[in-house]
Amino acid sequence: MNIKNIKRSLLAVCLTGSLYQAMAQNTDGLNAFSEASYRKYVSEVSSDKLQGRLPFSPGETATLDYLQGQFKALGLEPGNKGSYLQPVPMVSIYTNPDPQMKVTGANASFDLEGLKDYVLWTRRTDARIDLKNEELVFAGFGISAPEFNHDDYAGLDVKGKIVVVLVNDPGYYDAKQFKGKTMTYYGRWTYKYDEAAKHGAKGCLIIHDTAPAAYGFSVVANSWKASKLYLDPRGHESYKCAFEGWLTLPATEKLFATIGTDYKTMLAKALAPGFKGSPLNLNITTGLSTTCKYNQSHNVIAKITGTKHADECIIYSAHWDHFGISKPDAKGDSIYNGAIDNASGTAGLLELAKAFKSMKTKPERTIIFLSVTAEEQGLWGSAYYAENPAFPKNKTVADINMDMFYPYGKTKDISVVGYGQSQLEDYLAEAAKTQGRHIEPEAVPSKGMYFRSDHFNFAKVGIPALYIETGTDLVAQGKEAGLKMHEYYNSSVYHKPNDEYDATKWDVSGTIEDLRLVFLVGKKLAYSNEWPQWKQGSEFKAVRESYLKK
Repeated sequence: MNIKNIKRSLLAVCLTGSLYQAMAQNTDGLNAFSEASYRKYVSEVSSDKLQGRLPFSPGETATLDYLQGQFKALGLEPGNKGSYLQPVPMVSIYTNPDPQMKVTGANASFDLEGLKDYVLWTRRTDARIDLKNEELVFAGFGISAPEFNHDDYAGLDVKGKIVVVLVNDPGYYDAKQFKGKTMTYYGRWTYKYDEAAKHGAKGCLIIHDTAPAAYGFSVVANSWKASKLYLDPRGHESYKCAFEGWLTLPATEKLFATIGTDYKTMLAKALAPGFKGSPLNLNITTGLSTTCKYNQSHNVIAKITGTKHADECIIYSAHWDHFGISKPDAKGDSIYNGAIDNASGTAGLLELAKAFKSMKTKPERTIIFLSVTAEEQGLWGSAYYAENPAFPKNKTVADINMDMFYPYGKTKDISVVGYGQSQLEDYLAEAAKTQGRHIEPEAVPSKGMYFRSDHFNFAKVGIPALYIETGTDLVAQGKEAGLKMHEYYNSSVYHKPNDEYDATKWDVSGTIEDLRLVFLVGKKLAYSNEWPQWKQGSEFKAVRESYLKK
């Protein structure tokens, strides 16, 4: 951060205590929020007309037309060089692994069965990938984390080899390590594959254990039967492992038994200070075939240009995509309308745009309204934007992400996913006080939800990112009822055709309050000189500081 920005930030910090109260009393923009208009937006985004909003389908075309029309009607400017659309080139890779994986060692040889014992896929676009007698190496948790003085790859040669790693991070097992039960980015499976590739590994297998993974192996197996979307690598290729995959715990025990050890022993070694990875003295043989199709999806970007610091921006983000049309459910419904996931967040984006546009005193910083594609397929729309931003990362103040507002009414609390990461949650806490509310950490931090929505791609490049979730302590019915409603949605509605808007059952009064809160956070940043920072211990702090200090 340059000297000018440091002075601006120091001045703004002095104003923080009373600023929210002043903004709450200044209703400019707050009165623009309306349950009626929010309901209209969410019903239209989740309607059958948009056919489940699947990328590359007629539903995408209909969704893009709708969003562009709404932003234009609100008077927002196109956010991408005169266009509301940002093309996102992608590739769909269908991986067809061989049905068996042969394991050989000095004293044994056996086969593992695909989908039963392991799952494999690839991000490479080669038509055929053959793996013959490839060496297995145990690399602990597969983590290189200097801020935690932890490096599983130190002194370990994995180039051209297959690394076998543990799921999650050491804190899950030992509260004194990393952040305890709160999963860090280092525990995320995508990180482990990227880190293996960074060290030149030919492949990476994560050992699946249900508790630290937070889902059963069937979830993994079902997730990788179909084609997967990735950003189109052509023209900017980088090294990727020949394959990525998971091993079941029983298959892992079979491997370890062959070399005279077991899972618990290897886990204990990986948790011990000074752990050093080592070859397993086992080799595998298998192969994969792929079918690739290239296509193009789109992000939607609209903006309100700042009056004083137009080159600095605050981003509000929400994904527009869902799963399209699939096999009918028990009631014969085949359209995945995705009303809560994430027509609710997309409608919130439009409400926020309406509120900022209604203000008599225009924002001093530019406000970006970003509706991204392919979140459900791997956060790819936000990943592409982070690599190809409308505003550079050193001019992007923050990202505020909205992914699923639960329509259960007003709550006394609001949940912060990834609690403890950045100062944005402190801004939210101050805003919540103006409504007589408070913030709460997410219920189960070991699930690593902070790494599973679009704000994460901003965090990866160092931009402070706030991800809120509807609170559970309902004003009318209490916390137990709120938890039950959340649990019902997650078990019976989430990613199913019955995620539909119901005007008679939805109570959106709480959603409007939540939107006003994130509006106040963005409003504060839009009229102040503050640059919110990552908190001490955040794995993204060093990334941000590396370019803001230049």
